[in-house]
Amino acid sequence: MDAANHQLREWFYDLLTRWGLSDHTANLLDGWLVLISIILIVLALNFIMRLGVIRIIHWFVHRTKVTWDDIIFDDKVLRSLTNILMPMILRLALPSIIVALDITGAWLQRALYSVVDMWTVIVGLLFVNAILKAFYELMEQRPGLQGKPIKGLLQTCQVILIIIGIILGVSILINKSPALLLTGLGASAAVISFIFKDSLMGLVAGVQLSANNMLKVGDWIEMPSRGIDGTVVEVTLTTIKIRAWNNTLQTIPPYVLISEPFDNWQAMRDTGGRRIKRSVNVDISSIAFADEALIERLRANELTRGLIEDVAVVTPEGGVVTNIDLYIRCINRYIDEHPRINHTMMAMVRQLQPTEWGLPIELYCFTADVNWVPHEHLQTEIVSHVVALAPIFDLRIYQAPTTQDIRR
Repeated sequence: MDAANHQLREWFYDLLTRWGLSDHTANLLDGWLVLISIILIVLALNFIMRLGVIRIIHWFVHRTKVTWDDIIFDDKVLRSLTNILMPMILRLALPSIIVALDITGAWLQRALYSVVDMWTVIVGLLFVNAILKAFYELMEQRPGLQGKPIKGLLQTCQVILIIIGIILGVSILINKSPALLLTGLGASAAVISFIFKDSLMGLVAGVQLSANNMLKVGDWIEMPSRGIDGTVVEVTLTTIKIRAWNNTLQTIPPYVLISEPFDNWQAMRDTGGRRIKRSVNVDISSIAFADEALIERLRANELTRGLIEDVAVVTPEGGVVTNIDLYIRCINRYIDEHPRINHTMMAMVRQLQPTEWGLPIELYCFTADVNWVPHEHLQTEIVSHVVALAPIFDLRIYQAPTTQDIRR
């Protein structure tokens, strides 16, 4: 092989000599032919990889039943992998190219090595970044990780890649070991931590939020101290985006959710019950003992007939029934029989401490539909029913005097 190559080079030199070219020009042309040959070989291999190997891999991947390989062996990942081929081959062939082109200047040789090495580092980091994005897409599709703030972890890895790229790039330019740069960076750690303060705090906060399952995309959160009230739409390394109920976007740093209290209403949605806690004030002067006339009137009313069938004015324990006792009993039965109340959760009607505004009767129950609009509709329906029931029991709902009351 060497003998044939030697004879081919002698034939080439003899041909150039016949054309009247000097040995120096012949050597220079020989070097350029070597360089062009290497570039053509690299381009041919890259073309074969893109049109041949990548298509074969796609053919196998599309015929598997699993879906993770479609993401890992995505076209972007494979193309970024093939981009590494050209600088690596040029790096291996660079000594032969320098000899063939008769490059004797040390600074020029160093410049060629630096350019090829920088090229290799850049395409290598781009390939790793494509792998990270593929794993991010793969984790997003897993049911247990959907909505979790894993985008911040991806951005953290990308920041680390950038730092590694900068360190390797500087070490190539100054022709020093990366270990020396890392030693020097230790002295400027305070400056680096100040520059990347938000990113570092966001990374720590993102890990805490994810590990403790405190927040994920789609959660409804409320933070009165910051005026935050809406649905989380995106969690990144440095910001959390919340879409407020007026469709505006609010942004806060992730570490704020660690250092300050906030309400996450997602737990309420997951339990399947949304609380109703409303009270109406009964005029204390309208509370009285129930007499036979009231009992008979309640028995004749369709809304209270089933409640009063077995009620006596005097209880077996010797106590006397009041109209507010019957009123609370009727409200309790109304809530217990309501089809849109979650009956697996607590439901009760109770009296609160009397105030100058009357005797508060509080309703405490949970709706089966946790969505906002149906919840408000049902809450309005229940409170209106409770208010409308009061006159049947000879009770008055207390309210502050109005201008019309004063004129009377």
